[in-house]
Amino acid sequence: MQTAESGTPEGGTPGRHGTPGRGKGEPGSGGGAGRPDGGRWLDDGLPDPRLLRFELIIVLALSLGAAAVRAVINFTDVVTRPGGLNDYAANLNSSRADRPWFDLAWQLVSISVPLVPVLLVGYLLLRELPAGRGPGMRAIGFDLRRPGFDLGWGALVAAGIGGSGLLLYLGAQAAGFNLTVVPESLPGEWWKFPVLIASAIQNSVVEEVIVVGYLLRRLSQLGWAPIAALLFSSLLRATYHLYQGIGGFIGNFVMGVIFVLLYRRWGRVMPLVVAHAIIDIVAFIGYAVLAGRVDWLPTP
Repeated sequence: MQTAESGTPEGGTPGRHGTPGRGKGEPGSGGGAGRPDGGRWLDDGLPDPRLLRFELIIVLALSLGAAAVRAVINFTDVVTRPGGLNDYAANLNSSRADRPWFDLAWQLVSISVPLVPVLLVGYLLLRELPAGRGPGMRAIGFDLRRPGFDLGWGALVAAGIGGSGLLLYLGAQAAGFNLTVVPESLPGEWWKFPVLIASAIQNSVVEEVIVVGYLLRRLSQLGWAPIAALLFSSLLRATYHLYQGIGGFIGNFVMGVIFVLLYRRWGRVMPLVVAHAIIDIVAFIGYAVLAGRVDWLPTP
């Protein structure tokens, strides 16, 4: 499905046979429109591909690329220790201070700061065209134009992926291929569940906006083949979940493939944000309610 602002699902400028096009302003072609500040824009309104590559590296280094590096280090540390992976725990939402109000303050900071790269992505999408005339977040379908569609399909996707993901995790953890994931270990304060819900929403917004909408748009504009972009996006998602273990890596790779295909079909990340948020909310709150009360849910 095409977005409203572009002729291709991922925002590339249509070229021959529907592939992302370049203008006469491509480096070495001798064309290109000038800018008042002395920069160069291609005829399709995009900056030099070298700038797009540099921009992409910066955004990933500030967000999920850095998370992937940390996840690889964590996994390497655990896998080189004695015992199996399921002898260790991966804590997702844990206490950050021994006094409740300071703990709450740190929780809110840890939720808010990772959203800054999302704001940067919105700014960069506006700056795709001179004078800030770019499409912004509408280019990737991160808006409220279709709430019924987004909520309905998001809930359906969450139901399908969430259930199968839980079964994969339980099997991988029992087989020793996954760490014991502890979705939350917060104190029983009044703000516990609001913080867990906010954390889930933050995860979904950061991941789907950056690793699906923005990343696929930029790779398309850089001329990547669709299959290569799909594999890169899915592999990145899997890698920054590697701290959970091999099961988490495989499960999130499959989820990444599905999400990329759905994004290309719908041209919107909002249903994916909704699906991801529902999955995480159920996981976080479900663990808080059930941990220690049922036998089938692994705990440290």
